[in-house]
Amino acid sequence: MSQTIAASKPAEFGKWRSFFWPVHQYELKKLLPMFLMFFFISFVYSLLRNTKDALLVTAPGSSAEALVFLKVGGVVPAAIIFMLAYAKLSNLLSKEKLFYVTVSVFVAFFMLFAFVLYPAKEFLHPTELADKLQASLPAGFAGLIATFRNWTYSLFYIFAELWGSFILSLLFWGFANDTTKVTEAKRFYALFGLGANLALMAAGPVAKLITRFDEGPEFIGGDPWQTPLNYLMGISIVSSLCVMGIYRWINKNVLTDPKFYDQTEQVRVKKEKPKMSLKDSFIFLAKSRYVLCIAILVLTYNISINLLEITWKSQLKLLYPGRSEYLDFMGTYSTILGATTILMMLFVSSNVLRRFGWGVAAYITPVVLLITGVGFFTFIIFKEPLAPLLVTWGVSPLVIAVLFGTIQNIMSKASKYSLFDPTKEMAYIPLDQESKVKGKAAIDTVGARLGKAGGSSIQLGLITVFGSLAAVTPHIAVIMLIIIGAWLWGVRQLDVLEFRKIENKK
Repeated sequence: MSQTIAASKPAEFGKWRSFFWPVHQYELKKLLPMFLMFFFISFVYSLLRNTKDALLVTAPGSSAEALVFLKVGGVVPAAIIFMLAYAKLSNLLSKEKLFYVTVSVFVAFFMLFAFVLYPAKEFLHPTELADKLQASLPAGFAGLIATFRNWTYSLFYIFAELWGSFILSLLFWGFANDTTKVTEAKRFYALFGLGANLALMAAGPVAKLITRFDEGPEFIGGDPWQTPLNYLMGISIVSSLCVMGIYRWINKNVLTDPKFYDQTEQVRVKKEKPKMSLKDSFIFLAKSRYVLCIAILVLTYNISINLLEITWKSQLKLLYPGRSEYLDFMGTYSTILGATTILMMLFVSSNVLRRFGWGVAAYITPVVLLITGVGFFTFIIFKEPLAPLLVTWGVSPLVIAVLFGTIQNIMSKASKYSLFDPTKEMAYIPLDQESKVKGKAAIDTVGARLGKAGGSSIQLGLITVFGSLAAVTPHIAVIMLIIIGAWLWGVRQLDVLEFRKIENKK
């Protein structure tokens, strides 16, 4: 009957309806719970991402330099340990039970942190020992000492990062790829992306509202931030339970419906992604200049955004030294980022690709980072000479630097989600099936993983030598220019190679 009604509608209406809402009514049974599941996972991640920075960056004796040490020496080893434990449990438990156990680990930590670790922080944090280390070690180790001094906050930071890596990337997308048909994925996955940005927009006002509850020491130790933290962790726990409930409902009511899931068909069409070692990945990239250029794009993006983001957060801490005001600002930032990304996904991405082609679309993200990054570093490096001029305008160089850094982060990440990711995926299209599969595996190993650690490693080395993040800012600016230059070169090479491939096919 639905087909008869659809057929009776004007063809033009059906065309526009399929463009804006490419989902059949009967598919809502599968789409809506998956959409809600991804929304809650992204919502928790947004709350955790803002909270972890507010906790650690504004902690006693800490700064944004602590993030550099923690990303390299904390998050990476913890991810390896967590992955080994996950792999071991995957041999003992079913996929459904493994999902519940993994999410439950995070729920248990949220409860432990809110009701045990944070209230007892004065007793648990080795303040005296950290002071002795600070007095005896070079100034470049201040960030490392800060992660040790505030180790409970560092642990929270690690778990927040792992939520993004394991719950969002591994569990959800693994579940979606296992249970979604190719024809569904082409229509559903873009809507999941919109859901993630709606969650980002929702997390901002929630964080801002919760910061209003920091007046009055109602909780253990007279800490006014205990109340907002309890609310944040409570919301994260309830959202995590919703994720598990939706997952259970999908398994009982959707995956048992032949219209949505055929296990034998999924096994037959699914192509196993090869696991490539770092050595094998480099060998494969060396053999394919085309795939190497894609890897350069991924590598340079991750390095450059890391260099800029840490420097921005160091300035943000100077402008908003209080934990609540820092979190309040990050709430506003999340809302604007989510709204900007949605607008760019709806009105910019497809139009640029359709009217100007792959090359122009691929150039936009590095150019955005270049322009906003140069403006940001200019106000930081030359803030003293610019101070008298800016004072006459009624603003300080620090405010302008934070403003430029905020615009840079919003525009670069919105460009990443709306333009960089689609163009990166489109770059795989001219490849044969084997190169696509192996190329993705190699790029995930070399480009994404080394890129994320690369930016922090560069800053870590510079800070260790020069003593502070402020002292190495000019060096970071120069390195950023070199990295973005390599990024633009990679886009140019890839554009030429892709053009030649298409021309040869013609």
